[in-house]
Amino acid sequence: MSAAAPRSRGPAGLPPLGEVLAGVRVVRIPLRVPFRGVTEREVALLPGPLGWGEFGPFLEYGPRESSRWLASAIEAAYAGWPPPVRDHIPVNATVPAVPATDVAGVLARFPGCTTAKVKVAEPGQGLPEDLDRVAAVRDVLGETGRIRVDANGGWDVDEATRALGALAAYQLEYAEQPCPDVPDLIRLRTALARNGINVPIAADESIRKAADPLRVAREGAADLVVVKVAPLGGVCRALEIVAECGLPAVVSSALDTSVGMAAGVALAAALPELPWACGLGTLALLTGDVVVAPVAQVSGELRVSRSAPVVAEELVDRWDAGPARTAWWRDRVTAAYGHVGGATSAS
Repeated sequence: MSAAAPRSRGPAGLPPLGEVLAGVRVVRIPLRVPFRGVTEREVALLPGPLGWGEFGPFLEYGPRESSRWLASAIEAAYAGWPPPVRDHIPVNATVPAVPATDVAGVLARFPGCTTAKVKVAEPGQGLPEDLDRVAAVRDVLGETGRIRVDANGGWDVDEATRALGALAAYQLEYAEQPCPDVPDLIRLRTALARNGINVPIAADESIRKAADPLRVAREGAADLVVVKVAPLGGVCRALEIVAECGLPAVVSSALDTSVGMAAGVALAAALPELPWACGLGTLALLTGDVVVAPVAQVSGELRVSRSAPVVAEELVDRWDAGPARTAWWRDRVTAAYGHVGGATSAS
C-alpha cells in the first residue's frame, strides 16, 4: 500500500481533527456467543485517502489508552502499511468460555483450523469447567491439533500453577497471560519449571496495555508475545516492538470487523518470521461485517490482500449504531486525538 500524498497536518503530523471526524461512521454488530462479557461489538470507522481505519477501543478505555487505537486507525486510512513478505497467514479457532457441549458447534465456524485458542479462568467458572472445555476441544481436533489457552490474567501464581499442571495433560502449545502482571509471570515461569510443567508462557496484556511493552522480554517474563495492532498504535509500531522484544510473536485481533482485521493481517504478513497460527479468525464470532469481501479464513488460512478492504455503504447502514452513539464516538475520537503523539512515543 503506497503512502498518502502530502497534505495539511495537525499536531504530531496527524491529519487535522476536523478531517478525521468528517466521515466517521459507527456500527454495532452482535456476537454469536458472549465473549468476555461482550455481546455486541461497537466501533467507529474513519475514512481517509487510502481507505478506512477502525477505531474500536473497548468502552471502558480512557483517552490515553484509546489514543493508540486512534493512531492505528489513522495509519490505515492515511499512511498505509509495509509490504508483505508472505501471501497467506495460518489462523487459529477461538473458543469462548462456553460449556463443553457447545465446543463442537463453535469449532465448526472455523473450518480447516488445526489450532484452537480456548478461553479459561472466566469469572464465575472454575478449573473443572476449563478442563471439560479443553478436553472437548482435544476431542474435536484430535491428537495432532494444537491447543493454547488464554486466561486474560485471571489467575494468581498458585492458581495458574495448579491449573496449568492439570491442563498440561492436553499438550498445550502455550498459555496466554495466565497472570495479570510481569512479576507474577516471572514467578509463574519459575514455579512451572520447579514442578516440571512444560507449558510456555505468552504475554498479551503485559504487552498491549503496558507503558513499557519491552519489560516482558527484558525481565524474562514470557517465552513469546501476543501482539494486537490497534492497542500498540499501528502496524509499524507493532513491528518495532516485536523487533525490540526479540521474542517469537503471534498476531491476534480485538474482535475487529474486516476493516480492523486488515491491519492485523498486514502485521502478520510483514513479520520477518511467523512460527505460530494467528488469532485473526475472530470474524466468525460476529454476526455481520461491513465490507464486500470479508477477511475470512479458508482452510485455516487468511489470504493476504494488497488492497484496502472495500466498505459497503449498505452494510454500514444496516449496522449503524444511531446518532447518539455516533456523537459519543466522535467525542471519544476528539478526546483521544490530543494524546496520540505522546501515547505512541511512550510505547
